[in-house]
Amino acid sequence: MALRILDSKSSACTRFLKLLTTRDGNASLAVDTSVQQIIAEVRRDGDAALVRLTERFDGVKLSPKRLRVSDTELEAARAGLPTPERRALVTASRRIEAFHRRTMEKSFSYRDSAGLTLGQIVRPLKRVGIYVPGGQGAYPSSVLMNAIPARVAGVAEIAMVSPPGKDGDNPGVLAAASIAGVTEVYRIGGAQAVAALAYGTRSIKPVDKIVGPGNAYVQAAKRMVYGDVDIDKMAGPSEVLVIADDSASPDWVAADLIAQSEHGSGDEAAILLTPSRRVAENVSTALDRALEDLPRAEAVRRVLGKRAAAIVVENLEEAFVVANQIGPEHLELELADARRWLKHVEVAGAVFVGAHSPAPLGDYIAGPNHVLPTGGSARFASPLGAYDFLKRTSIIESSPRGVALLGPDTVRLARMEGFEGHARAVELRLNGRGTRNRGSNGKSH
Repeated sequence: MALRILDSKSSACTRFLKLLTTRDGNASLAVDTSVQQIIAEVRRDGDAALVRLTERFDGVKLSPKRLRVSDTELEAARAGLPTPERRALVTASRRIEAFHRRTMEKSFSYRDSAGLTLGQIVRPLKRVGIYVPGGQGAYPSSVLMNAIPARVAGVAEIAMVSPPGKDGDNPGVLAAASIAGVTEVYRIGGAQAVAALAYGTRSIKPVDKIVGPGNAYVQAAKRMVYGDVDIDKMAGPSEVLVIADDSASPDWVAADLIAQSEHGSGDEAAILLTPSRRVAENVSTALDRALEDLPRAEAVRRVLGKRAAAIVVENLEEAFVVANQIGPEHLELELADARRWLKHVEVAGAVFVGAHSPAPLGDYIAGPNHVLPTGGSARFASPLGAYDFLKRTSIIESSPRGVALLGPDTVRLARMEGFEGHARAVELRLNGRGTRNRGSNGKSH
C-alpha cells in the first residue's frame, strides 16, 4: 500500500491537515455512560466490584486476595527474566533516572527590598498510581517511564495497576515494576482500576495522582476522577512527523513512520514533510516494501489509509511552519544539518535531531520520557517528568516594616475590588490597632 503524496498547496492537503489538527472534544456518550456506571460500582462495592468487572471485561477470575501481586512474585519475575532482557531494563532505568534528576525543582526563599521573606517549599506527592496498558501487548517501558520520575521526585508509595492476562502475569512488566521501585502492583485494568486508585477499596488505598496511558475507557475515567485526584494528561494515539531532505535514507524514514503506526488503534498519525518529490516517492516505495514481512503490517496499513501522508513543501522553512501547526508527539529531523534547524521547532512533544536519532530510541532507552503530549496539546503541555510528582507551597513572611511599605497599596487594591474585609485586615496592622494574645510574661507573641 503506497503512501499518499500531497502537494502542500493542494486542496487535498488542506483537507488532510484539517483532519489532523481538528481537536475532537466530544467524548463518546456510550463510553462515558459505561464509565460512570463502573466508577459508581467500584465506589459502592469496592474489591467485590473489581473482581466482578475483571472477570467481565478481562475474562480472568480473581479473588480479592489475588488482586495484589505479592512482593515474592515481583522478585521472582525479576530474577527469572532472561539476563539480556533484565540488563536492557536496568540500562534503560538508569538512563531515565539520570535524565529526570535534572528535571527536579528545588525549594527556595529570598528577602526582598520591602523586608518580606518569600519562598516556595517543594515537596513530593505522598502516593501516586500508574496505569500500564495491556491489550495489544505488554509494555515494560511504560512502567519505567511512569514510575521512575515519581521515585526520583521522592514519592513514597507508587501503586501500579495493569490488566491481567488470561495466560497469567507478564514477567517483563512485573520485572520492570521491581526495577523501577514500584511499591504495589495490582491485577486490574480499565476504568475500574482508575476508580480504585482514585477512591480506594479495602485492598487499595486512594492515591493523590494517576498517570499513564490507556484506552478510551481509561481516559474517560481519568477525566471523570480529575478534581478528586490529579491526572497527568489525556493521552491520544501515537504520532510521528518526519522532516526529511535529499540526505535522508528512504528506508530509514519508512521504518520510522512504521514504528509509530504499529500500535494498533488505526488512529495513529504518520507524516513526512519534504521539499523533494523524489524523496516522497522513494519513501513510499520503501514503506510498501517494508510492510511485506512486518508482523503488524495490517495495523500500519490502517494508519496509511487514514492518517498518513507525504507532503511536498516548497522548502524546509515551510516544512517547519506546517510541523508547528500540527504539533506532533514525535518530530524527527532527518536533515543534512539537523541541529541548525532545531531553532525553528516551536510545538512538539519530543524532537529527534538527525538521522541517527529515531523515535524508538526515545521510546525505550535514551532517557527523556516517552509519555508525551499528543493531539496538538504540545502547544501547552510537556512530557512527563519528575516535576509532575511535586507540589509547591508558597511562603510569605512579613514584618511591621513590610506592612507599612505594602499595606497602603494592598488596601487600595482590595477596595478597588469591593472587599472591605480584606482592606480592614491590613489597616488594623497599619494602625497598630486590635487585641493581641499575650503570654504569661505579659509579652506579645
